[in-house]
Amino acid sequence: MGSPESSVWGGERLDLDAYLARIGYAGERAPTLDVLTALHAAHLTALPFENLEVVLGRTVRLDVESLQAKMVRRRRGGTCCEHTLLYAAALESIGFTFTATASRVRMHEPRTRPATHASLRVELDGAEWFTDVGFGAESPRAPLRLRDGEIMRQGGWTYTLAREAGPTPGTQGPLVLRRLRQDGWFDLYAIGTEPRFPIDFTVTSHFTSTHPLSPFHGTLLVQKSAADRRLVLHHTQLTTYLPDLSTDRRQVAAKELPVLLGEEFGVDLDAEDAAALVARYE
Repeated sequence: MGSPESSVWGGERLDLDAYLARIGYAGERAPTLDVLTALHAAHLTALPFENLEVVLGRTVRLDVESLQAKMVRRRRGGTCCEHTLLYAAALESIGFTFTATASRVRMHEPRTRPATHASLRVELDGAEWFTDVGFGAESPRAPLRLRDGEIMRQGGWTYTLAREAGPTPGTQGPLVLRRLRQDGWFDLYAIGTEPRFPIDFTVTSHFTSTHPLSPFHGTLLVQKSAADRRLVLHHTQLTTYLPDLSTDRRQVAAKELPVLLGEEFGVDLDAEDAAALVARYE
């Protein structure tokens, strides 16, 4: 899975040069850990998480051509599914071998949520590496080796993978991605193991975009990650998270949203979209 010959992920339809220019990557193009690590960081830094299409009542299109038009040429971000599919097309084009998985978001809540978060497991030299560029501000800044007890400090942020016990004695549960916070380890999501394919993303995206129980339905959410800070815009509240675990929050006036999105998140809205967003929050 994930080879250019099979073209499962549309790598042959991706303008790789344009994608790499968009994320600011000018290095080697080979299926190695160094390249994977650099691509992961570049994608995460350049392309924000945002669900403006959902908020503005539009269909989220997941074909490679639409992803390129929106996220590469129009300088927009995307949802988890959009990010992962664009990233997968790039990895496939370069020659990586990988599998997509769906994870159950926890965000430290005990309830069981549907497996709606997408990420990739990349095979390199007999080992599996977990790479996720679509979880917004909480996304790890580099791939993690997919094994119990893995701990990695990334630009002031610390992550671990921890194996849970299974539902019955003697069985194993999922690996859980956790981030260190002031009060200890915080569960982000439980990583799935069943392979997923582009058609599965279509089902997931439809649920997260349209179902009333989805946290993205009717809720403006824009996030961007950097080594020294993480920004989260939730409706009109902007929160800045720093590596020392401190936070700063402020309210943003509706008329300020288009400029804020451009300057702080790198999301360029045309006049029509800017006006529609302002009208929604006035």
